[in-house]
Amino acid sequence: MFLNKILSPQFDKYKSKWSSLSKSNSKTNVESFLILCDVSNVAIFSNNLNADWFALNMTRGSTAVSEEVFELHMLIFWICVVIGVIVFGVMFYSIFHHRKSRGAKAASFHESTTVEVIWTVIPFVILVGMAVPATKTLIMMEDTRDSEITLKVTGYQWMWKYDYVEDNVSFFSKLDNKSNEARQLGSKIDVKKVDNYLLNVDNEVVLPTDTKVRILLTASDVIHAWWVPEITGKKDAIPGYINELWVDIKKPGVYRGQCTELCGKDHGFMPIVVRAVPKQEYVKWVSLNQKNRVADKSE
Repeated sequence: MFLNKILSPQFDKYKSKWSSLSKSNSKTNVESFLILCDVSNVAIFSNNLNADWFALNMTRGSTAVSEEVFELHMLIFWICVVIGVIVFGVMFYSIFHHRKSRGAKAASFHESTTVEVIWTVIPFVILVGMAVPATKTLIMMEDTRDSEITLKVTGYQWMWKYDYVEDNVSFFSKLDNKSNEARQLGSKIDVKKVDNYLLNVDNEVVLPTDTKVRILLTASDVIHAWWVPEITGKKDAIPGYINELWVDIKKPGVYRGQCTELCGKDHGFMPIVVRAVPKQEYVKWVSLNQKNRVADKSE
């Protein structure tokens, strides 16, 4: 659907010309093929390109880690694009320039040490060029030093438990009641009218902005995975083992994620909601939750 919307105007433009040229001799057929493949008229690089195309790309995110991963992703992407353009450019040039109809004859040789060295050294240099920034990013992702807050996340079938280690705040977070009711067989609830269907929770994770937060991941039963695309990468929560990652959210807002490791029949109903707020608001939230905890104990 998306490609049809983009390419249809260009296809219609050349449809009549293709019909006439395709009836000509073989040389003209080549010309007609090149006209249809004219890169300058491919809609991906034309004014028909709209915001939908960019929605296909990786999320840039709102943390230093997600920004670094996005930049690495784009670097590798453009390296692959350049390699593809060069390889296919040489291939198509060879096909058309050295075709049989022009009297070209295949060369006959057994080996070339020079060529073999070239096609070994060039890929090696490219791989090293990609490995250096990739290693830098991986080291950065694993460096949890100098964290100001530690959040322990424990996966359960089928909910999450959050423990704010320094602030003595703890709670469970599971699928919100509206989504849970709507998903039931025979509920007759229109899921389109449920806000953030299957992506809302009853208790949100609240984190301060401009603060490095260390997140410890584990599980109580089976393997889960905690993933919020806009702020961090996927990390497994494994019973009896502690994984860790860190986030430093720059923009206040609500960020949604899900469990991304198949963990049983309700795997699809383990959303994650992180609300990033300014530091002053976070301090108030912690204070309020500590008071509520004291009140619950006294009852």
